[in-house]
Amino acid sequence: MKTLVDRKLQINYRRNQQQDHTQLLDQVASEFDYNGCREQYWNPEEFSLLYGTPVWEQASPSQRVILNQLYWVAYYSQIISAEIATIFFNQTSAAGLYAQEDFRLVCDMLDLESSQERSHIQAFKTVGEQVELALFGKRIFTYPMRTPFTETMLYANTNYLKRWWKKLQLHAFGLLSSDNTFLACQYFTVRGLRTLNGKLVQHKLSRFLDTFADPETAPIPSKISYYHFMDESFHFNSSTIISHDIINCIPKPTKFEQFVANLGIQGCQRDHAHFSVVVNGIFWYDPALYDAVYQVLRSQHFNLDETEAKQLLISCFTQPSEGLTRSYQTHQEARESYQAYLDPLSYVWKSNRNMEIMQKTSLETYLKTQQNATQQWVTN
Repeated sequence: MKTLVDRKLQINYRRNQQQDHTQLLDQVASEFDYNGCREQYWNPEEFSLLYGTPVWEQASPSQRVILNQLYWVAYYSQIISAEIATIFFNQTSAAGLYAQEDFRLVCDMLDLESSQERSHIQAFKTVGEQVELALFGKRIFTYPMRTPFTETMLYANTNYLKRWWKKLQLHAFGLLSSDNTFLACQYFTVRGLRTLNGKLVQHKLSRFLDTFADPETAPIPSKISYYHFMDESFHFNSSTIISHDIINCIPKPTKFEQFVANLGIQGCQRDHAHFSVVVNGIFWYDPALYDAVYQVLRSQHFNLDETEAKQLLISCFTQPSEGLTRSYQTHQEARESYQAYLDPLSYVWKSNRNMEIMQKTSLETYLKTQQNATQQWVTN
């Protein structure tokens, strides 16, 4: 069994080394100039901010280009947050494997991945910050660098107490996983789920490069999407090997280890319990996005007055639309793929195996939540 696992690790690590896109990412990010691609789509049209909503239907061709680009900025701003956490937990999980014989291959593989994540973050920040500065003169979806102990979801249903409790949990898991081989491996179960969600969308974003007869002429953000997806494909393979194969080469988990592991999966469910009509594929809590969307609509690029912006915003969040249906379908696809990913793992609770928290999400509950939340938002 261990020989087979070693073979899988060697192949994945070697191929990631051979196809490492770090140098290409760094190069194109350093060459990014928003003026050189500000009139182009960077993603397939359906991956645009508020696609299929009243905002999209009323938008002019030039406004649709901006919405398409802002999807890229918002989407990868969330990926930055996730990858900051990944860099840290790659290292604490590697430490949890130090007590094992022949641990070097896994750790070397994770070192390469962490280096790639730093390149990804720099590329995403370079583009996102330049775009928002040019369009708005300030941040809307981007943010200064953050620690891995901050709430990973940028727009969550949270408050001060919830953020404090989440920070405490992340600190605790970092300590536990750095001295526990099972929990070190189990981190990659959660990482695998989160990466699996990304693969659903990022594969489609990466394929946009194929629509250009000469990929060299494609917008730099589209190239970054492609290079990033290629790296993340190997990262997903790593997560699967560690969480599905290596975990079977170590002693079975104690009840305490199973408890902590399932809390982690449950936390992932909670993070992904919502879906967003603003950014299809990122499971944000939309009431937390009202102010950001309002700022976009009030900007010079949409030029709506206060009343118009609020009315259009409310209609986007409280009425059925093509965009809402698409985002919900993505959420359902993610839930089903999570269930398949967890199926081979015997320690997983039934509530996690069935994704019971995510199952409660529906179009009806979404619309009811938005109707109540928009009323409160307007009166505040």
